[in-house]
Amino acid sequence: MIDAAALRARLADVRARVARAAGRAGRDPSTIRLIAVSKTFPAEYVRAAADAGQVDFGENKVQEALLKMDQTSDLTLRWHLIGHLQSNKAKKAARFDLVHSADTPALVQKLDEAADAARRRLDLLVQVDLAGEATKHGAAEDDLMPIFEAVRAARSCRCVGLMILPPAVSDPDAARPYFRGLRELRDRLLARGVDAAMLQELSMGMSHDFEVAIEEGATFVRVGTAIFGGRNYV
Repeated sequence: MIDAAALRARLADVRARVARAAGRAGRDPSTIRLIAVSKTFPAEYVRAAADAGQVDFGENKVQEALLKMDQTSDLTLRWHLIGHLQSNKAKKAARFDLVHSADTPALVQKLDEAADAARRRLDLLVQVDLAGEATKHGAAEDDLMPIFEAVRAARSCRCVGLMILPPAVSDPDAARPYFRGLRELRDRLLARGVDAAMLQELSMGMSHDFEVAIEEGATFVRVGTAIFGGRNYV
């Protein structure tokens, strides 16, 4: 049974922490979009957060997200796919508003074909790997330009920024170099002539480190546990 009051309190606390982190960085809190990561939680949790004014929701798995989209279709929500996307799921992923995990030209092409067929506009973030972790997805810096070229050739997709999932660390400050590295990469890409409209957003930071990410320039933070509580993985 959901404790809606407790969820609202946690959401309010996260929003306050976002505002304080923005203040420390001399930033306007309204430039930071909070994505409530609802993976593993049923639609009633999404509804409770929406009742408290939350609009953006993130999911890792396409099938789980589509079910919640159907169950909350009466609400005006924005859905973000934040997990790795296999190309054979691209057609279904066209129902999202924003995909955070585009990391190859082929995937961009598949998503564009799917969005075009669905007559939808789909926003993308390019997932970047700055740590070179074999177990993580994301494109290396040297592989980014072909991805941007694929987006420029797209009809129904547009790139709006970059995303990073840094190595798992217990100390939030240990993630800071990766967040700073993504911001600096964005600046290098701008210097190389990549259109600024393709680099507006930086998606970085989760429940344990989103404040550090904001201090380093995050415009999207992906917060789950701090809003919805601990997950019960089955």
